[in-house]
Amino acid sequence: MRVTVGETIAIGPGKIALLEALDETGSITAAARSLDMSYRRAWLLIDELNRALKTPAVATAAGGAKGGGSALTESGRALVTLYRQIEDNALVACKPEIRQLMKLLAT
Repeated sequence: MRVTVGETIAIGPGKIALLEALDETGSITAAARSLDMSYRRAWLLIDELNRALKTPAVATAAGGAKGGGSALTESGRALVTLYRQIEDNALVACKPEIRQLMKLLAT
């Protein structure tokens, strides 16, 4: 599922996966690495997502001697939970159509 605002994909599977990875690692760098993504790409996706929301999904702390860090905000956690619930509900509601669609794919 993707949610667009104008030409921008505000919320989509890649951004949700990035939020989940960030939640697990506590770091944009580590989250990006775990998804085989550059830090810059991850940072741009998070920045785009934060700008699309009323309140940011990710809070970041500047690096230093001990390094920085990032964490999901309450809004970020709610976003991931809601997104996954919508996915689960859609899967159940569309199960027959998904089966038909899968039959169209080459094996």
